[in-house]
Amino acid sequence: MTTGEVQAKERKANPVKSFIAGGFGGMCNVVVGHPLDTIKVRLQTMPMPLPGQPPRYKGVADCAVKIFRQEGFRGFYRGISAPLVGVTPIYAVDFAVYAAGKRLFQTDEHIKLTYPQIFAAGALAGVCSALVTVPTDRIKVLLQTQTVSSGPLLYNGTMDTAMKLYRQGGIKSLFKGTCACILRDSPTGFYFVTYEFLQNLAKQKSKTGQISTTSTILSGGTAGIVFWTLAVPFDVLKSRLQSAPEGTYKHGIRSVFRDLMATEGPKALFRGILPILLRAFPSTAAVFFGVELANDLLN
Repeated sequence: MTTGEVQAKERKANPVKSFIAGGFGGMCNVVVGHPLDTIKVRLQTMPMPLPGQPPRYKGVADCAVKIFRQEGFRGFYRGISAPLVGVTPIYAVDFAVYAAGKRLFQTDEHIKLTYPQIFAAGALAGVCSALVTVPTDRIKVLLQTQTVSSGPLLYNGTMDTAMKLYRQGGIKSLFKGTCACILRDSPTGFYFVTYEFLQNLAKQKSKTGQISTTSTILSGGTAGIVFWTLAVPFDVLKSRLQSAPEGTYKHGIRSVFRDLMATEGPKALFRGILPILLRAFPSTAAVFFGVELANDLLN
């Protein structure tokens, strides 16, 4: 499907259908990628070890083994209800704003968009979806970082966490890390450009002119790798900020960055990159597969 043909289809699409398709794609993303996301957050937020003491987790495999031994299989899906509840509006906003952004650049249905235009539409979608993501991301990170071994659990599920955060600091507490989340999601332009480019390339090479499921999975997965490679440093800062007790970082993401550079150095900005990249391909491929499947079923 060429960029021009994608645009023509989107101009005729029902917003309700786009909402359902985006939500379904997002749920596929969460189910596939949440275990590695939990490992990623645990690695990003673990405290610095005391002199002579080993770190809490030595790496991805060690973290996975300890989670399974201490918390069982359910430990990998700790905090999953928050993103599951939030994925429908998040991905609906993401794909809807992306389509709307492309329509701003297209005066005629048969005009093919340039990749800079696709990038701009994708970047706008990333910023808008980030605003929807913040509360669920905040809740998810808090649930993922509390461990059974560290004592009694402070939060018992999504609603309990949301209510406690609201009582502690109102709406502001739920939206802690908004700027960090926007920075983390700003490379979304590269995400959509990569997907569109690879899908266009696949169609040109296809004898039938049709896009296969394999192409959708490969294009979506590669788009996820590109996005997360650029987003990792901001994701580390966001996780640190959202999991920290109130008052720890007075100037938000700037304070987190200064503290991280002073205590752990630039290398810490890429902590958790292995589980992120391991998760990026299957989870993002699941998004686009889910979206395309839902669109086909709805059509």
